[in-house]
Amino acid sequence: MNLVIIPTYNEKENIADILICVMQLEGQFHALVIDDASPDGTAGIVKNLQICYPDRIHLLERSGKLGLGTAYLTGFKWALENGYDYVFEMDADFSHNPEDLIRLWKACEEEGADLSIGSRYSNGISVVDWPIGRILISYGASLYVRGVLGMKVFDTTAGFVCYSRKVLETLDLDAVKMKGYGFQIEMKYSAWKLGFKLKEVPIVFTNRQKGTSKMSSGIFGEAFWGVINLRFRKIRPKA
Repeated sequence: MNLVIIPTYNEKENIADILICVMQLEGQFHALVIDDASPDGTAGIVKNLQICYPDRIHLLERSGKLGLGTAYLTGFKWALENGYDYVFEMDADFSHNPEDLIRLWKACEEEGADLSIGSRYSNGISVVDWPIGRILISYGASLYVRGVLGMKVFDTTAGFVCYSRKVLETLDLDAVKMKGYGFQIEMKYSAWKLGFKLKEVPIVFTNRQKGTSKMSSGIFGEAFWGVINLRFRKIRPKA
């Protein structure tokens, strides 16, 4: 079984459409929405859709904005407890094309990857409608990570990812330190250091058309210093 984890905060404009797209994909994709007490009613929209898809759409409601990384870690543990074979990260805002979930799945199931990455930078720069400044920051961050960590991944900060169950079972999820932008880097680096096969799948990343971005300058600072700390940290599998 496949589970798509979608963290949300104020995504009422997008959440119904993105969930319906996931439900209509070939193959059995389930969705887990982790909502951080969105005041705009995002969780209520998800609950209404659960009536139509009671066994495929799941919802965890949290008390407030607790960070992207903690949302995914909560989702990973829930996925393992509930028997999913592949677990995906995906944004709610259509920056990631839901149809590419199938390509990420095939990279693992059919092509032998343990972790597949929807990559904006493995085939040039494939980003639509981003301001040039943000492209430079994002692309520069990936170059910085590759230089410091030596990891052969072009899009180290990508948030469109498929994990095989064995990766999530092996990683010590309780030891993950970064909670914001750097979380994506730490997860990929930990898997790579433990010998798992990472494969990049070229995608086109499209800037959100509805709602507002949740990016902040603080999460970039965490990633910058966190990468340096990662370089000198011993990565160990779960005991």
